[in-house]
Amino acid sequence: MRQKVVKNWLIRFIKGVFIALGFILPGVSGGVLAAILGLYERMLNFLAHFRQNFKYDFRFFLPVGLGGIVGIILLSSPLEYLLTHYKAMVLWGFAGAIVGTLPTMFKDSARDGRKKSDWLWLIGTAIGSGLFLYNMTHLFGQLPVNFFSWMLAGGLIALGVIVPGLSPSNLLLYLGLFDPMLNGFKRADLSVFIPIAIGGILTMALFSKIMSFLYQRFFSKVSHFILGIVVASTVLIVLPPIADYSGFDFLAIIISIVLFILGIVLGKWMSNLENKYK
Repeated sequence: MRQKVVKNWLIRFIKGVFIALGFILPGVSGGVLAAILGLYERMLNFLAHFRQNFKYDFRFFLPVGLGGIVGIILLSSPLEYLLTHYKAMVLWGFAGAIVGTLPTMFKDSARDGRKKSDWLWLIGTAIGSGLFLYNMTHLFGQLPVNFFSWMLAGGLIALGVIVPGLSPSNLLLYLGLFDPMLNGFKRADLSVFIPIAIGGILTMALFSKIMSFLYQRFFSKVSHFILGIVVASTVLIVLPPIADYSGFDFLAIIISIVLFILGIVLGKWMSNLENKYK
C-alpha cells in the first residue's frame, strides 16, 4: 500500500515537472499540459471551490507543485543560454509554436457560433492590444523589475493554467520580464519565486471563478478577446526591440525559418493532444 502511495506521489511530481514547460516556454500552455496529463478538470474544480476537500486536494497537488518548481529550476538555465546567444532565432521557434495553436483556438472560439461582432471584437482587440503593447514603454517607461512586477508575472502565468491554449510567456517577453525571470529561476531566487507564487495564487483564487462565469455568460467575446491578444503579442515578439537582428546572416535566416516551421508542428501537435485528452 505504501509503495503504491509513493509511486502515485512520484507520478504526480513528474507531471509537475512537465507542466513547468508551460510556465517558461512561449507557445506552450500550462493549461494544455495539465489537460494532457489528466489534471486540468480536478485542478480547476479545486481552484473554483477552494474550501471543499481542501486538505485532500492540497495533498494531491503538493507533489505537482513541487515538481513544477524543480522543473522550472532545471529548464531555466538552458533556455536562458539559448535566449542570450540565439534570441531572435529562438523567438521565431516560439512564435511558430504559438501560430500552431491558433487554428484550434480559432475553432474553439466559435463553439457557440461566430457573429460579425465577434470578428470586430477579435480584430479590434488584436490592433488595440498590439498598439498598446508596442507603445507601452513610450507611454509608461520601462516596466520596473520589482515585487509587484513579479506578482504580475505570476498572475499571467496563472492565466495560462486557467485558460488552456493561452501562453503568457510571449507577453512576459514583451514586458521585459521573461529574461530576468529565467535568471531568477535559474538561481532559485526566492525574491523572484515568492512574489510570482503570490501573484499566481491570488490570480487563480480570484479568476478561476470569474473566468468560469465569463466563459458561461460571454464565451464568444472572451475567447475572441484572448485570441486577439495572443495574435498581437506573438507578432510583437519577433519585431525589434524584442528580437535583435544585428549580425543576422543568411544562415540565421534559414535556421529561423526551420525553427518557425518546427514550432508550428509542435504547436499543432500540442493542440491535437489537448483535444484528445479534454
